[in-house]
Amino acid sequence: MSTPTIGQPVPDFRAESTVGQPFQLSDRRGRHLIFYFYPKDSTPGCTQEGQDFRDLYPEFQKLGADIVGVSRDSLKSHERFRCKYEFPFELLSDGDETLCRLFDVIRLKNMYGKQVRGIERSTFVIDAEGRLAAEWRKVSVKGHAEEVLRAVAGLAANTSA
Repeated sequence: MSTPTIGQPVPDFRAESTVGQPFQLSDRRGRHLIFYFYPKDSTPGCTQEGQDFRDLYPEFQKLGADIVGVSRDSLKSHERFRCKYEFPFELLSDGDETLCRLFDVIRLKNMYGKQVRGIERSTFVIDAEGRLAAEWRKVSVKGHAEEVLRAVAGLAANTSA
């Protein structure tokens, strides 16, 4: 599978989810989807990013958009993280890196002087027809959720026009 580019359909996929049943992309047609990839549950930046999306969740819902967080952490870790911070959206476990490869978010990073493979914080918006509508890579957490909300508002306005 090649990484989708803006305007292209995103290939269908299935992933384990914290809502108790697998997430299937094709089952979500008709709503905009925000996929935010983050490195690790319960770390400061990842927690803040999740809280920012949580706080704006009602606004995303009004625009017909759902939020989905993705990392390589286990479902058990995700469920603790989701409950602790009261995230109203689901988290997907990508332990085998299928989604990470699809969206090309794995990078070599320096951690304590060693190179390790990890998720580059990235966000993707898939429109209601299943096409990639927007993407952000090398995301800085501060103000990011608001920026995504503005993009989704523009997308929603164009859809209803």
